[in-house]
Amino acid sequence: MKFTKIIFLTSLFSIALSQHGHARQVDSHSQSTEGVLAHSSPKQIPQIKEKNLGIEAKVDALLKKMSVMEKCGQLQQFAGPGEGTIDPSYPELAAKGMIGSTLNVRGAENTNKLQKIAIEKSPNHIPILFAYDTIHGQKTIFPVPLGEASSWDAKLAEKTAHAAAKEASAMGLKWTFAPMVDIARDPRWGRVVEGAGEDPYLGSVLAKARVKGFQGDDISDKDRVMATAKHFVAYGAAVGGRDYGEVEMSSSTLNDIYLPPFRAAAEQNVGSMMCSFNTLNGVPCSGNEEMIKGVLKNDWKYPGLVVSDYESVAEMVEHGYAKDPKNAAQLALNAGVDMEMKSQTYCENIQALLNDGSIKIETLNEAARRVLRKKFELGLFDNPFVDPEREKFELETPAAKELARTAAARSIVLLKNNSPTDGGKPLLPLNPNSGQSIAVIGPLADDHQSPLGSWLGDGKENSAVSALDGIKSKLNGSESKILYVKGVNTVESTDPKVKNLDEIKKAVDAAKKSDRVVMVLGESDKMTGESTSRSDLSLPGRQRELLEEVLKVNKNVVLVLMNGRPLAIPNEVEKTPAVVEAWLGGSQAGNGLADVLFGDVNPSGKLPITFPRSVGQIPIYYNHPSGGRPNDPNNSYTSRYIDDTVDPLFPFGSGLSYSKFELSDFKIDKSNVGKGESVKAQVKVKNLSNIKGDEVVQFYIRDHVASITQPVKALKGFERVTLDGGQSQLIKFEIPYEELGFHDRHGNYIVEPGSFSMFAGQDSASGLESTFEIK
Repeated sequence: MKFTKIIFLTSLFSIALSQHGHARQVDSHSQSTEGVLAHSSPKQIPQIKEKNLGIEAKVDALLKKMSVMEKCGQLQQFAGPGEGTIDPSYPELAAKGMIGSTLNVRGAENTNKLQKIAIEKSPNHIPILFAYDTIHGQKTIFPVPLGEASSWDAKLAEKTAHAAAKEASAMGLKWTFAPMVDIARDPRWGRVVEGAGEDPYLGSVLAKARVKGFQGDDISDKDRVMATAKHFVAYGAAVGGRDYGEVEMSSSTLNDIYLPPFRAAAEQNVGSMMCSFNTLNGVPCSGNEEMIKGVLKNDWKYPGLVVSDYESVAEMVEHGYAKDPKNAAQLALNAGVDMEMKSQTYCENIQALLNDGSIKIETLNEAARRVLRKKFELGLFDNPFVDPEREKFELETPAAKELARTAAARSIVLLKNNSPTDGGKPLLPLNPNSGQSIAVIGPLADDHQSPLGSWLGDGKENSAVSALDGIKSKLNGSESKILYVKGVNTVESTDPKVKNLDEIKKAVDAAKKSDRVVMVLGESDKMTGESTSRSDLSLPGRQRELLEEVLKVNKNVVLVLMNGRPLAIPNEVEKTPAVVEAWLGGSQAGNGLADVLFGDVNPSGKLPITFPRSVGQIPIYYNHPSGGRPNDPNNSYTSRYIDDTVDPLFPFGSGLSYSKFELSDFKIDKSNVGKGESVKAQVKVKNLSNIKGDEVVQFYIRDHVASITQPVKALKGFERVTLDGGQSQLIKFEIPYEELGFHDRHGNYIVEPGSFSMFAGQDSASGLESTFEIK
């Protein structure tokens, strides 16, 4: 095959914050020094500008006055009690200048008290940086990040992050360990709930939005906090979906799939990056000099702070990579980890490492410089204290609750909406004024805790609006009746001897007496998040049995799923006329759900991750490479399973509406695209119904022939559009020549001539197609 190779001094992944699929600026890449990873000098990643030169001078002056002990102190984050109080050892350490940051200390009274000691008594009066895991809310809890990603709405993600930052900063916090931007293709991994799913483009758009929401344009603003892009890198690809495990990955996959969201976050000036627990091709990420110092700091010129994950520096000993804690500190600091979280290998060993020459004083100074620089940028030297009055009026405001309700509804994905009988109307939306009786059944129906999800910040336990609460509120004053039965527990013994037939019988009796049934099933909050990998993605406990028994007596069943990952439930989907993916929707989950079930909100969510039919299909993702023998049901010797189809239960990007949309008139402006040009496309989207609704128009490409096999489809842009009944709109999309390439085996970004397809669709599995050539 003949082709012209073009190595661009640009980066592929400077993705605009907007969710619209328009032209994106590109940045520089140069050849990898190791021939493995793409090394680059990006223009868009913010560098130290003139306005920050004053800060650099202040840092220089401060470093000259600091002892080695104080510099080590700046590199140490202590993890205090989870309830936010001050550990008894902290005051003395703060007075000595030995606490650079704390994890968990929060509340204006606590942070001000400890900060006062640091400012007044430490040798150089350096403030403490207070941090916390404000992941999807601080007091007001928004939908879990995977749920919010289903909205495909960057503006919404920015708003919820800003609302979380307001509450966190009011409690004295100035640093959050969010967003998680790991690409996740394996739903067995519990932390899939914390990210944006499987796609690098969508993940990059939402990474930028969330960083901007937390930080704004100036992180020193009183209602902003410093964000952290985590976990650097490839944590979501752990073997078997098990937390903390190993990752083996090719250069091309790392560069084209897993690195883009981190690059996007860096381009949005994210204040810090957190390295991950896993090994990458045999090297723990907390000691991976090639990735942290090489790619992140040297090639991307990233100016921010790099922090370890919780004890991940010390854990390099258990990995078998470091021989002891002293060696772990040496490896991590030389690799470019600026601050150590929780474990204390730095403060216990840096002096000895300096003495024996294992680290250089310049390395210590550079790490301390990055910490101090962020403290100056955050305004902590000028305004180290938080106004206690803010805590009284910034938490759980009516505006924040309303935003949480909007986010819960907007995150919902309508997966199926058929009639219980042939030829009838779709089961949803329900009519609140019908006077019919509705049975609300299931272990999550009146659960006030699980909708809060994992990492619920300072959200009050059992404070979520449950599905039952939301439905009751919606039907308040109507003639409709509600019958509620829990039925089974979320997780329950499968031992026949302890089978609770009485509760299932009560649920069946309620279903018999009701015109409609809403069944709320899925996972509890304890089943998703860190260290919650699952080998079985079916409905846990006896929930499937409960659903089957109810369906025997009433076909008018709406299955509402509350969960933090895709579930493999093909039989339940096949038998149930309506299926709603509600995720774990946060503080206002029940109200948002009721808004959708009764038609006050027209569902518009799209899946950010593929739903498998079975665990045996995993990993399953839409942008897989082409194969030599793609699946052909008429040919046995093709890529297939003998006991199931290769098709997913629900593909990436799918989601229904109460409206019906149609795409037509898809056109590309030119058949040949040369260097410096763009390919422009347009498609008409029409609302064929009389119901106002939103559709997310998605644009994908396929490179038919390349020197490395390319994905069958790759998302390159999308646009959310709101249309009245009968209304149509022309959607335009543009992608420049430079965006049509990939990374080769040596880490070089190249664009090759040849044939391409572009698709305009409503999901990743279907759509209109047109072709063009790269000259």
